[in-house]
Amino acid sequence: MTIFLVVVLGGLLVVLYRLFLTPRRADSWAREHFVASAYGLPPRELLDPARPGPPPPAHRTEERQAVAHAAWEGHWQSAARYIRAAGDDWDEHWSRFELLQHLSQEDDAWLNAWRAAEPGDCDAATLHASLLVHRAWEIRGGGYAHEVLTSDMERFRALLPAALEEARRATLLDPANPGPWVVMITAARGAQYGRAQFRPLWNELVARAPYHYEAHWQALQYWCAKWFGSDRLMMRFARQAVRKAPPGSPLAGIHLHALSELGDRHANSAPPATPMARRTLKRIADSFEQVAPDDERLPALRHLLAHFMLRSMMYGPALEQFRLIGPWCGAKPWREDGNPVVAFELARGTAAKLSRTHPAPPAPQTHGMAR
Repeated sequence: MTIFLVVVLGGLLVVLYRLFLTPRRADSWAREHFVASAYGLPPRELLDPARPGPPPPAHRTEERQAVAHAAWEGHWQSAARYIRAAGDDWDEHWSRFELLQHLSQEDDAWLNAWRAAEPGDCDAATLHASLLVHRAWEIRGGGYAHEVLTSDMERFRALLPAALEEARRATLLDPANPGPWVVMITAARGAQYGRAQFRPLWNELVARAPYHYEAHWQALQYWCAKWFGSDRLMMRFARQAVRKAPPGSPLAGIHLHALSELGDRHANSAPPATPMARRTLKRIADSFEQVAPDDERLPALRHLLAHFMLRSMMYGPALEQFRLIGPWCGAKPWREDGNPVVAFELARGTAAKLSRTHPAPPAPQTHGMAR
């Protein structure tokens, strides 16, 4: 029995050492001795806290600006052509939808003209429904229910039924288009939809677009504990997203948003460093390797992945994610402490130290002589 206790206590001490003492020593080393370039990482002076990743290609930016200028001048036809060009690539369709949604929030005169000219257009009707949802949320604000004024909550809840009805009418205009169902899923939690009301909406959505990224993100919010689910239901939904993510889709990243939600709810507690948790993070990393490098959702997801790998003591894989991220550090995990450059540099240094990766030897000094 004594030998058994010694073994158990010895194992516990090793775990405690790895969890507390080793990371603290790594922090100190990272602050004082870490040289990023020795590990294949951009040096600190090149870090950019303004963005999570590189800016979109120039042609994409120019196209979006042209659509925006045309809309603001009252020419809705450019917006209609822009979203129709996405065809049935529903993630790309929603990405373009979000741009039009942003434009309509600033000025909806062009959208009203579009709806008047083409009352049978599903995208125009869906945009109007989504605009109603966003206006409702602007009234409510982002606080918890007890923090919202009663008058604002009443106005918020009064707008949502109209948005839901508008979205339902939009479904009749193009039954294959999942957009109206995404709007309804978004509005459902504010409209206090119970699970029996929510599930049919979700079933209709996945029948049209089973891997729709934004729809999964909105459904994750519904299933989290602060709305109509629980930590267990949210994590089950997130694991399903990882399992069903098809090649080329960043859908597995929904699991990272679930981990982030858990951290926010439970005082930034570390995710479990269990074999299952690590396998899931590894599977997410493998999934990301098949996503197009210019997918604009990918950089922010890589930041979350590196963050959670580091907290799960997956130091080598975390270091590889930092290499893929490059100099961009304007993402959520590093902004929370106020200085993203400092937090990002500390995280990279900790990954480098604890991964036991050997730094590259310094380049030989030539003292000005030609080589």
